[in-house]
Order: sequence, then C-alpha cells, then structure tokens
Amino acid sequence: MTDTPETVRTSKKRNACDGATDIPGGAALGHPRVWLEIDEKGYVECGYCDRRFVLIGGPADISVEADEAE
Repeated sequence: MTDTPETVRTSKKRNACDGATDIPGGAALGHPRVWLEIDEKGYVECGYCDRRFVLIGGPADISVEADEAE
C-alpha cells in the first residue's frame, strides 16, 4: 500500500478541500474546509492533506501528454 497523496483533475481554478470528500462518514473524518486557488503552475496542494488539484489542460496536467502520445 502506498501513501501517495490523491490527485484530483478539475476544470475549476478554485476548489474546496475538506480531506473527506470520498470517505464514508464525511467531514467528521477530514479537516476544516479550505478554498484553494490554482495558479500559473497549473496545480495547488492542500496544506492539510496534501491532495493535489490539477487544472485540466494546464501545464501540470500530465494526462494531456499521455493522451497526445496515443
């Protein structure tokens, strides 16, 4: 098992993170909700849970490079 932080691809530059979006039991198991703004790097990381939000089609979106290689 790996403890690699989750990466979320999103089309929005402003995203909310509470650390428990996909956890049964909800926010009680996460952290306080914070709003994160993606900048020119194309991604932002949550300071609580290290979840990374990557802007789809942005400079940090490696999935675009993988799609173009096919």
